[in-house]
Amino acid sequence: MPNIASIIKNVRNIMRNEDQGISGDAQRLEQLGWMLFLKIIDDKDQELELIREGYKSVIPEKFQWRNWAADPEGITGDELLLFIDHPIDGLFVKLKNIQAPHAVERASIVREVFDGLNNYMKSGYAMRKVINQLNGFDFNNSDDRHIFGTIYESILIELRDAGNKGEYYTPRAITQLMTQMTAPKLGQRVLDPAAGTGGFLSAAIDFIREKEVHTLDDEAILQKSITGWEYKPVAYVLGLTNLILHGMDVPDYHYRDSLKTEYNSIGPKQQVDVILANPPFGAGIADGVETNFPATYRCRESADLFIVLFIQLLKPGGRCAIVLPDGCITGDGYKERIREKLLTDCNLHTIVRLPQSTFHPATVSTNLLFFEKGTPTKEIWYYEHRLPEGQKSYSKTKGIQFGEFAPMIEWWDNREENEVAWKVKVADLKRGFDLDVKNPNSAVSEHDLSVPECLTAFRKSLDRVTKALAAVEKEYAHE
Repeated sequence: MPNIASIIKNVRNIMRNEDQGISGDAQRLEQLGWMLFLKIIDDKDQELELIREGYKSVIPEKFQWRNWAADPEGITGDELLLFIDHPIDGLFVKLKNIQAPHAVERASIVREVFDGLNNYMKSGYAMRKVINQLNGFDFNNSDDRHIFGTIYESILIELRDAGNKGEYYTPRAITQLMTQMTAPKLGQRVLDPAAGTGGFLSAAIDFIREKEVHTLDDEAILQKSITGWEYKPVAYVLGLTNLILHGMDVPDYHYRDSLKTEYNSIGPKQQVDVILANPPFGAGIADGVETNFPATYRCRESADLFIVLFIQLLKPGGRCAIVLPDGCITGDGYKERIREKLLTDCNLHTIVRLPQSTFHPATVSTNLLFFEKGTPTKEIWYYEHRLPEGQKSYSKTKGIQFGEFAPMIEWWDNREENEVAWKVKVADLKRGFDLDVKNPNSAVSEHDLSVPECLTAFRKSLDRVTKALAAVEKEYAHE
């Protein structure tokens, strides 16, 4: 196994030291995205050429990674830049317009990838150094498929921009937990309408393969049952690459804005069995998108619209697990109406409350919601996941681990109230179907809270004081 951290560090330093071209982690990630895509698809092509008689890559021979990038002494400098960027027969032009009658769907994927990305590097010598580093990865080198996930996860962690790229990455422990608790079955349609880099879908593929895929026919069923939608080009190509790494020959993964889906056009044929997602929150939406939704739920908050969309996309009996911030489970107006719809149309049976630092570097209180469509909610179980003993917060070096969920997984099928688990009847919820229910059994004091948690509690206190003052001023304004 290659020294992953060393390779990624070297790539990052090479890109940072280039005099011209790449600016910021966003462009670094995009540059790495298309290069990794070509490396990975060529590795997979070489594997398929060995195991499938007559298999032929959709990538023209000249542009296959093995023929221009694999040789460490291969083309470099201005010759390499011309090979990539030539306006008539350069790599980007050719792959944006690729045609392959023998594999139309796979060719379409390549076109879509290169139509949305750019080559930012302006030094062919620096590019050759990056290529040689990437050649340290051999994606056909191990029978252990999790090596791919380790490499991929390391890339995302190392190259994400602390302020912006958190939206691309859900900790693997979270995707594993949500997938295991939702338990997708072979043949059921699994969808992530806010798929990002494909973490939930790759977790679903691994889960189903391990449990139920035993024959080639089983694998063929799995290949046609996993779907993702993503509308940001960099996240899209990273997610597509992730699914190829996970053995999806022609990923059903589409570059589209899910919120532009015509709400009333979603019928039984479009509905799915399972949705796993971490929808973006606090993100802007395209102008007019909200008009796709019924008037009573229209808003400009992406996460709230996604809740409505998810409910519509689920079949009766369909299951959903999603990540939502506290801001989506409380609040009045349209937020209250959306929660009422959720509790009326679905059985919201479980809410897992997470520490604020779970999605480090973001510090926002988040929740995992698990529900099934078809019957109204009568009671909700809450489970408070706490930080490991002695740990004040999650961080880059001490992220959340799947093993921490062992007590909750044991509790899941044999539910009893305890110091971290409690249930609430819907009839007892606060006004407005407020789902922000604190643990009544908690022994945690304010002195045990982290700094971000203290700040959040302080802001909430200020909000309550502000509202109280406004009410008093309103009352005495008429005297």
